[in-house]
Amino acid sequence: MKKTVLLLSFLFFQVNIAYSQEDALVFFEDKENVEAALANPISILTQKAIDRKLLHNTPIDSRDVPVNEAYITAIKNIFGITVFAKSKWMNCVYVRGDLENLETLEGLAFVSHVEFADKSLNLGPIIGGVTEDKFFIENQTKSIVYDYGAATNQVEMIAANFLHQQDFTGTGIDIAVLDSGFPGVLTNPAFETLTDQGRLLGTYNFITREESADTSSSHGSKTFSDIGGYLENEFVGTAPGASFYLYVTEDVTQENPVEEAWWVEALERADSLGVRIVNTSLGYQDYDNPAYTHSYEDLDGFTTIAARGANHAFEKGMLLLTSAGNDGQSFGFIATPADAPGCFSIGAVDQEGVYAGFSSFGPNSSGLRKPDVMAQGVSAAVVDQNGAVDFNSGTSFSSPIMAGAIASLWQSRPEATNAQIMQIVRASAHLFDNPTDLMGYGIPNFEIAYNALQILGAQAQFLDIQFAMYPNPARDVVSFNIPSGIDSAAVSVFTTAGQQVFSSEITPQQNTLDISAIAPGIYITKVISGGTKNSFKLIKK
Repeated sequence: MKKTVLLLSFLFFQVNIAYSQEDALVFFEDKENVEAALANPISILTQKAIDRKLLHNTPIDSRDVPVNEAYITAIKNIFGITVFAKSKWMNCVYVRGDLENLETLEGLAFVSHVEFADKSLNLGPIIGGVTEDKFFIENQTKSIVYDYGAATNQVEMIAANFLHQQDFTGTGIDIAVLDSGFPGVLTNPAFETLTDQGRLLGTYNFITREESADTSSSHGSKTFSDIGGYLENEFVGTAPGASFYLYVTEDVTQENPVEEAWWVEALERADSLGVRIVNTSLGYQDYDNPAYTHSYEDLDGFTTIAARGANHAFEKGMLLLTSAGNDGQSFGFIATPADAPGCFSIGAVDQEGVYAGFSSFGPNSSGLRKPDVMAQGVSAAVVDQNGAVDFNSGTSFSSPIMAGAIASLWQSRPEATNAQIMQIVRASAHLFDNPTDLMGYGIPNFEIAYNALQILGAQAQFLDIQFAMYPNPARDVVSFNIPSGIDSAAVSVFTTAGQQVFSSEITPQQNTLDISAIAPGIYITKVISGGTKNSFKLIKK
């Protein structure tokens, strides 16, 4: 008994020591040489990234300018503080250190403010909970020898095979896969074709800061296979012709919000390289330190590090696909970044298209419809790190199945914006007219989506003849998709009683509207350009 007491005391001491340090975001006041960088964007972005932004009228702005490295160095030089990640979009770094040292950072002239992962230190709620293994369901592998067409059901369920028949396989579309690791990717026969063709464009581990993405976790290899895998007469992913970046952002040895920061950093790198699509078969809600855990209220699409990063990525023109999560029978609701309006969140169904009980559901805490759509996630075919075809279950696999199909669709109309592609995929789904909290808009049909896209294009009435406003709901800024050929538009915001709050002008270069000064509530936004008038309901958070 005495030994037991001593052991428990020792363990308690260890836990207290582990939590004695705090994690936080440190936001900076400004950046250096912003005007010069924006005047010469090739100094901060690749030509492919610039071309993609020009194609979609996505502005290059101060968010694209890197964080001031002198500020980062100054933080690193403070005793007891470690910098783990940085974000140019949010102009901040993710750090860990003693609370006393972290609190002194707000006294630095270049620091705007410090935001702690422990919400109680930000006057927020303390949330408890038990950390779950997010890969528990997915790692229950059934190793069976399959005949030709192991992936047939998951591909045909969403009619991705139709796109392939039209010779749209994702060629020319760059996809970043963010996961826990990709062991054997250079020797796996399922990826031999794409590596031989030079379509594996790069790898990076944001945790270890190494170029290799080869870790002990095979989760990423499996999710990657559902997009880009190919085994003749055995298995075909939904975008076998696409090109890829593979990034490690998930540390399977811990659950900590630093992983959200690494994830955002990976998004920023992907954007700078011209990536169109990102697949993330990860989600965050509970952490090893209960004080860091996200409550349902936090999952409003705007609060978490990951959600903020996702919304920036969407505004930068990327399309992010994210697993809804496997907490349908525990926590229940979707995790982050699936809660973000800037993420296309994917739930799971079985082989017959029936909702999978483990699939996390919506809405997010601000009432936004989630998940967006569904794909097969029960006994989904995958290729493991050794090149063997297996069946795994989890929303981790429904998301890449959908990501590849979207890549193949986008290839057919590369001029479409991310918002347009997302909406046309939603509109093709079987529950579009009657969405549910469990399945969102349902299972898409990519033959329907493709045909709609081509008709609209042939009539010169492509989706971009219509203005689109995003994100919605919004807190500080809303952005507008401006149809091609339109130089400017007048935007007016009214209360539901008809009182005008303010008006402004938008252009393809300046397509954002600052709404931070108006009170939370519901408003009517009117956009007028020439003889074209559009009205949107705006929810201000």
